[in-house]
Amino acid sequence: MQETRLDTARIRAARRVIDPIFLDTPLYRCEALEPDLGCTVSIKLETANPVRSFKARGTEVVASRLADHGSRAVVCASAGNLGQALAWSGRGRGLDVTVVASRFATVTKLDRIRALGAGLELVDGDHEMARERAAAIARYDGIRLLEDSLDIETCEGAATIGLELVDTVPSFDTVLIALGGGALATGVGHVVKSLAPDVEVICVQPLGAPAMTHSWRRRRVVTTDSTDTIADGVAGRFPIPAVLDDLLLVADDAVLVQEASIIAGMRMLLDRAGLVVEPSSALGIAAILEDRERFAGRHAVTIVCGSNVDVDAYHRWVGAPPTHRS
Repeated sequence: MQETRLDTARIRAARRVIDPIFLDTPLYRCEALEPDLGCTVSIKLETANPVRSFKARGTEVVASRLADHGSRAVVCASAGNLGQALAWSGRGRGLDVTVVASRFATVTKLDRIRALGAGLELVDGDHEMARERAAAIARYDGIRLLEDSLDIETCEGAATIGLELVDTVPSFDTVLIALGGGALATGVGHVVKSLAPDVEVICVQPLGAPAMTHSWRRRRVVTTDSTDTIADGVAGRFPIPAVLDDLLLVADDAVLVQEASIIAGMRMLLDRAGLVVEPSSALGIAAILEDRERFAGRHAVTIVCGSNVDVDAYHRWVGAPPTHRS
C-alpha cells in the first residue's frame, strides 16, 4: 500500500494516551440482524462511553499533546459529536475549549457540549460556516484550531478502532464505515489495509451529502452547494484535499444510500439489536439493505459510531416505541 499521512506506530502509541474508557469497545456478531440482511454481521459499538461516539479517541490524543506542551486553549467546529468529545477531553486536562456549531445542530448535542464546560458559539449557517468561524477565532486569539480529519490526531485516534478490529475479529471480509469528513474512514481504512489487506473497505455516505463520495469517485475534490440529510454528523460540503488523498489509498469503494434506507437501518438496529443510534451509525446497515446481493454470504463489520440523537426526531424517524401489554 502507498503511504498515507497516518503511521501505524503512532496509532499504537495513541492507545497509551487515550482514556481506557474509550478503548476496546464492544465487538460482537449480531445474529438477530442476519435474516433480514442475508449476511453475517458484526457490530463495533462506539457509543458505550461518556460522549456516546468514537470522536474522543481522537480528542484524547489532541488534548494530551496540548497539555504536554503547555497549551491551554483550543477551538473546533463541530456538528456536535467532536465538540462533546473535545469538551470531555479538555476538561480532564484543564484546557479552555471553545466549540463553534450551527444553531440548527441537534439540540441534545449542543446541550451536552455546554454541560461538559466548553464555551459554545453558534452561527446562523451550516457546518462549513462554523468551520470558517472557528478558524477566525483561532487566528484572532492565537490558539490551537482543531480541524477534524485534517489534523492527523483525529484520524489516528479513530484508527485505534481498526487495531481492535484486526486483532479480535476472525474471518471478516468487509468493513462498512460512515463517511463524512474522513477521519474514521481513513483511520480505520489505513489500519485494515496495512494489517488485513484482503478485507474490503467500503465507505458509506448519504445521497443527500455526497461530496466526499463524488470526490473519491472522480479522484479530485468535488464540493456541493448544500446538503439534505438527517445524518448531520456526515453532512459536509467541502472535502479536505489531504484527507481525500488518504481516502483514495485505503477505500475500495464509496457508496451513497437513500434516507429511507438510513431510517430503515436505524429501526432495524433498534428492533433487532436494541440499539438507539443516530443516523450516521446506520449507514452501514443501509448499504447492505440497498445491495443485499453484493453482501450475500459475506461477513461484514459495521461501526456504530454515535448515538447522540434528539429523542423527538428519533421517534419521528423510527416510529413511537411499542406499547407492551401485560
